[in-house]
Amino acid sequence: SELWPEHLHQARKHGAATFLVNARMSDTSFRRYKKVQRLTARLLSKLDHLFAASELDQQRLIALGAEPNHVTCSGNIKFDVDMPEHLAPEAKRALRKELGFPADDLILLGSSTWPNEEAQLLEIHKQLLESGIDCSLLLVPRHAERGPELVSILSNQSLPWLQRSQASPPENTVRIHLADTTGELSKLSQAADIAFIGKSLAPNSGGQTPIEAAGLGIPTLMGPNMNNFKAIARSLVAAGAALTVEDANKLQAEIFRLLNDQESRSQMGQAGIKWHAKNRGSSQRIAEAISADLRHPD
Repeated sequence: SELWPEHLHQARKHGAATFLVNARMSDTSFRRYKKVQRLTARLLSKLDHLFAASELDQQRLIALGAEPNHVTCSGNIKFDVDMPEHLAPEAKRALRKELGFPADDLILLGSSTWPNEEAQLLEIHKQLLESGIDCSLLLVPRHAERGPELVSILSNQSLPWLQRSQASPPENTVRIHLADTTGELSKLSQAADIAFIGKSLAPNSGGQTPIEAAGLGIPTLMGPNMNNFKAIARSLVAAGAALTVEDANKLQAEIFRLLNDQESRSQMGQAGIKWHAKNRGSSQRIAEAISADLRHPD
């Protein structure tokens, strides 16, 4: 949807090289482009090279008419975003204290959640506490402007909670922390023992990126609707760093299991760190390929 025909035409007309970097083709976009495949093929032909984020994206671009020798699977540049240093145990305890959580609680993270998912996590959290598992819930919604909506939901339940954008560091412990701020996901994620990736349970679809949580060594759970990160989700599951759950009931079952199994959490966390390290380097590969192309054009 960022491929502007006139823009590419003028670039070609004036001899400017054009590259499509980190190209991803979602299920929805692929279906739409397929309906106008001849026009799509003409559009893609105006690009000197396409760097696909995954093998699936590469296959789809070729299926839409891109020349196979003009499409490279270079990997996803999101892996090359700088990750914060892993917090030492003392710093992690300090972060949990800042959030207002009891020192010994396990922490469940709702990462980039969307409507309805917070309510599902609140119900799961309630069940965890009733079953005797000392657990706190950290909600980081994808859109901070949903704060008032979530405040209304939290005000109608009995557990002590805190709204990050409106409160000073808590004097007393809380069980739920609503992080309705922006730019803090990487920092706050490091307080967690398990992460659920938002926009992945019905009625939501598309998914949010699981790269940060897995790369930080947090066992990761995702719903089935990870259409925008399909290849990454499959890769994570194959690496043993994440699990896909079909619905809220399955999510609850896996959260219960993992919070009672420290060894499994540790294994998933280490698998995520290794997976992330293995997939880095895409940006450098793309830069080198573009540089070589500009030095020696066909």
